[in-house]
Amino acid sequence: MKRALVLLGQTTVEGLRWLGETQLLLWQALGFVFRGRISRRETVRQMLIVQMSVIGFDSQLIVFLTLLSGGMVLALNTSRFLVTWGATEFAGGGVALAVVRELAPVLTAVVVAARVGSAIAAELGSMKISEQVDALRSLAVNPVEYLVVPRLLAAVVMLPVLTVLADAMGGLGAYLVGVTQGIPSQEFVRSVQRFLTSYDLLSGLIKAAVFGFIIGLVACHSGLRARGGAEGVGRATTSSVVSTIVLIYLSDYVLSWILLSVQAMIAR
Repeated sequence: MKRALVLLGQTTVEGLRWLGETQLLLWQALGFVFRGRISRRETVRQMLIVQMSVIGFDSQLIVFLTLLSGGMVLALNTSRFLVTWGATEFAGGGVALAVVRELAPVLTAVVVAARVGSAIAAELGSMKISEQVDALRSLAVNPVEYLVVPRLLAAVVMLPVLTVLADAMGGLGAYLVGVTQGIPSQEFVRSVQRFLTSYDLLSGLIKAAVFGFIIGLVACHSGLRARGGAEGVGRATTSSVVSTIVLIYLSDYVLSWILLSVQAMIAR
């Protein structure tokens, strides 16, 4: 019993410490952004070189296969039911809403968190262990301004771009399966046009931007917090992926509730 209470206390303290450090890093990064202290060259490099190669190319195949498969499975399960009950006019719209609002932003964020978040955490962790971060401080360069802000902005910008492409792949997979299950092609397309609105697309992109912010922030924090040699870098990388995925799922519910409430207010 005593050991359990000690473990619970240590876990609670560690969690509060992690939360406090993350919030501090968040406010520091936002302070540099709002004051316009952004390393434009490094930000562009992260977007066009690092993030485009990682998010824009390496992760594209994984995201496309994930969303293509997700759209196909979703259409397979719903199409048979709707064809049986003669409600095929809802097939395309229902699947499109699920893909655009939930599947595309969430699955894309999870893939990017595993692929890109881990890479950022490992990179910054290696810099921290090899004292490159301390070297920046000795040169009067703030590590948050030079290392965190560019990666944070790159993740926020690039994840919605990748989500748009994921929307298209998920819709394509759903269309291909829906047609083979007996849903007329034109009826599927009309259903999408009838039920899918620009607000639904915007909701998915808002989620993607928030998820990108979470990925960049947690990955940078985990990397800068690394200690203990190569083993510490490995722990930081694992912690980054696990923490990011948990936060993505939690924030997804909160964002869904907020966005649906706003949509209900607009519809009144």
